[in-house]
Amino acid sequence: MKTLQKTLAGVGLAVAMAAGASGAHAAEGHGCGSYTDAAGKEHELQCEKAPVDLTNKASIQRGASLFMSYCVGCHSAQYVRYSKMYKDLDIPKELVEKYLMVTTDQVGDHITAGIDPELQKGWFGAQPPDLSSETRLRGEDWVYTYLLGFYEDPSRPWGANNLVLHNVAMPFVLHDMQMNTSKEEYRQNIGDIVNFMAWLAEPMAHKRKVIGVYVLVFLLLLFIPVYFLNKEFWKDVK
Repeated sequence: MKTLQKTLAGVGLAVAMAAGASGAHAAEGHGCGSYTDAAGKEHELQCEKAPVDLTNKASIQRGASLFMSYCVGCHSAQYVRYSKMYKDLDIPKELVEKYLMVTTDQVGDHITAGIDPELQKGWFGAQPPDLSSETRLRGEDWVYTYLLGFYEDPSRPWGANNLVLHNVAMPFVLHDMQMNTSKEEYRQNIGDIVNFMAWLAEPMAHKRKVIGVYVLVFLLLLFIPVYFLNKEFWKDVK
């Protein structure tokens, strides 16, 4: 009987963990803080849903290119190596070396910014954060809404502000992209960047979920012989 109970408990725990993870992912990023309009009235800002799909390798590849073009000049992603990109994202090694490695010539190096941290502190007041795990820290929806939330503000040192993070020190580095693309293309580009950042935060995420499904199926199938074996062992016990 104890074997049966342990099996049921194992299946229940696995299902509960899967449901909990799914619920946590769905719940993240509902609120993105508040902002004050021109009239001085405060409004709650709801996060937009980030179009993250770790099975969409083309989107992640585009996001990698955009990330290297617009982000890695100031931000590092020091927990991921350039070699991980061509191995996991099916980007030819020679293309990674030619177009994506902007701060090193060694494909085995980690993704790091090419600017002295002390200079960054002087320019921005603080060193820009590492982006390896930003989507896990803030939530994918938060990051997506933040990148879409820049607007011109002449009162700020860099001429821009952000609805999500008011008085942000970061310049609006995506301004040229916004001006030279349609609204739909711009939002797609931002979505691709966030998709790549979600991959950065956990390159094994999709594979982990697939393995999790196989584990649940295995436990459910294992329950059948364990049930009948338990029944056979206890049939003569009154």
